[in-house]
Amino acid sequence: MKPPRIPRILVNEDGFNRALPLPYSLRIQDFHMAMQDVYDFLHDVNSHLVAKSLRRLDDMLRPAILSGILSDMLTGSLANHSRSLTENQHFNGHPDLVVRGAYAGDAVSAGEEGVEVKCTRKPGGAVDTHGARSQWMCVFVYRVDNETEPAVARRPLEFTEVYLAHVDVEDFRRNPRGELGTRTATLHREGVKKLRAGWLYRKRDPIHGP
Repeated sequence: MKPPRIPRILVNEDGFNRALPLPYSLRIQDFHMAMQDVYDFLHDVNSHLVAKSLRRLDDMLRPAILSGILSDMLTGSLANHSRSLTENQHFNGHPDLVVRGAYAGDAVSAGEEGVEVKCTRKPGGAVDTHGARSQWMCVFVYRVDNETEPAVARRPLEFTEVYLAHVDVEDFRRNPRGELGTRTATLHREGVKKLRAGWLYRKRDPIHGP
């Protein structure tokens, strides 16, 4: 029996807000290529898995783990395509992308020059962070089809929104922490409004490649 074919997703060029000013010499094409890199990777991996009657990667992983992997992949791809930004070499350092040469060894525990990258399934981009900071924040919102049956007919993962904006400490609310929980911070209503004003990409009609 011939294995089912997974459609290839292409980034919709018409979905970008080309009027949005971008920091650090970033270009629309940097984001376009980074998103396409993720689509191509998932297509290749999931095609291989499905051909062996295994579950797709996005079906295997828990949401928080998938969001973390996507954030790391997008950070790496943006660093490859960007003219001025590179990955922060400090383990778990902030921000994820730093200005090349601004810090010794391109490593900093808590820097100010760069862009923090987040991924979430929450429409609108409201995402938890490990602390309130003054920072450039880039949030990728994605959608995963975990419901269509049979599973082999499910649509590939797609990015539906991308936001890029500078937010300040005052734009966050501190979340209550449980006895064993880690304190987090989330943009409050006005902070989310500021983030959404920096919309960079909104998915329009899907485009599928061969």
